[in-house]
Amino acid sequence: MSSVDTSVQMRMRGGRLLSLLILATAVALIIVTPFLPNYYVRVANGLLIYILLGIGLNIVIGYAGLLDLGFVAFYAVGAYTYALLASPQFDLHLPFLLIVVIAAAVGAITGILLGLPVLKMRGDYLAIVTLGFGEIIRIVINNLDWLTGGPKGIARLDKASIAGIELARPTEIYWLLIVVVFAVAIFVWRMEKSILGKAWAAIREDQDAARGIGINTTNAKLAAFATSATIGSIAGVIFAASQRFVSPDSFALQESVLIVLMIVIGGIGNILGIVIGAAILILLPEVLREFAEWRILFLGLLMIVLIIVRPAGIVPRTFGPEKLIRGLFGK
Repeated sequence: MSSVDTSVQMRMRGGRLLSLLILATAVALIIVTPFLPNYYVRVANGLLIYILLGIGLNIVIGYAGLLDLGFVAFYAVGAYTYALLASPQFDLHLPFLLIVVIAAAVGAITGILLGLPVLKMRGDYLAIVTLGFGEIIRIVINNLDWLTGGPKGIARLDKASIAGIELARPTEIYWLLIVVVFAVAIFVWRMEKSILGKAWAAIREDQDAARGIGINTTNAKLAAFATSATIGSIAGVIFAASQRFVSPDSFALQESVLIVLMIVIGGIGNILGIVIGAAILILLPEVLREFAEWRILFLGLLMIVLIIVRPAGIVPRTFGPEKLIRGLFGK
C-alpha cells in the first residue's frame, strides 16, 4: 500500500471519528437537557428559537446574498398573530396548529411585500431599507394600543396544545422546538440543493450574470424573502406560546443584529455554523452572568477575534451536513 493510500485512509478515519463525535455530542445534549432544572431548559429553548431564526435569515443572507437587517419584523408578525388569535384581547382562542398555518401565511405575504420594493436594491441600500422596515413594524406595534396593547403588550396567551396534548411546561416546549428545528433545517438544506437553491447561489455570486443565463431573479428573490419570513413567523408563534406574553421590547433592532452576528460568526450559508454561532452568542452571556460588568466586553472581544481569525465563520460554507454524513458513512 502506498503512502498516498495510507494518508487517504487516515484522513477518512479521522473524518469519521470527528463526525461520530459531533453526532454523539449533539444526541447526548438533546437527551440530557430536558432532565436539567427548568432554568437551563428555558435557556435551551431560547437557543433553539434563535437557531430557528438564524436558519430563516440565512436563506436571505447566506443563500441569496441579500443583507436583511429587518428580519425581526417577521418574528414579531408571528408572535403577535398568536397573541391576537389565542388570547382574551379579542376573545379568540384558535387551535395552535391553525395559528401556525395562519402566521406562516401572513409571514410569507409580509416577506413578499418587503421584497417587492427592494428587488433592485443591493448592499448598503438594501440593508438600510430592511432596517427601516423592521423599525416601522416595531413602532406600529408599539402605537396601536387598541390592537396590540401598545407598550404593555398582550398577556394571558393561551397554552399551546396539539391533538389535545398541552405544551406549557419548558420541557414540552423544548421537544416541540427540537422537532420544528430539525424539520426546518432539513427542509432548508434540501432547498439549498434544489434548482431554486442553485438560482439563489447564482444571484449571490453575480445578479447580472444570473439574469443573463435566464434565471428569473425577481421570483427567486421573492421566494427567498417569503421562505425566510415564514420561518421567522413560525419562530415567533412558538416564542409567544412559550412566554404566554408578547410586547414590542422583544422585537427591537438589536435582535436583528444578534441574528445576523450568529450567522456571520458561525458561518454564512451553513446550518451547522448557525448552531455554533447561536450557542456562542446565546449561551456565553449566561455562562458569564456572574461577571455582569465584564461579560459584554468579553463577548465583544471574542467576536472581534473570531472575525479576524475566521473571516469566513467558524464553520466554512464547504463543511455542511452532507460532509458530516459522508464522513460518518465513509462515502
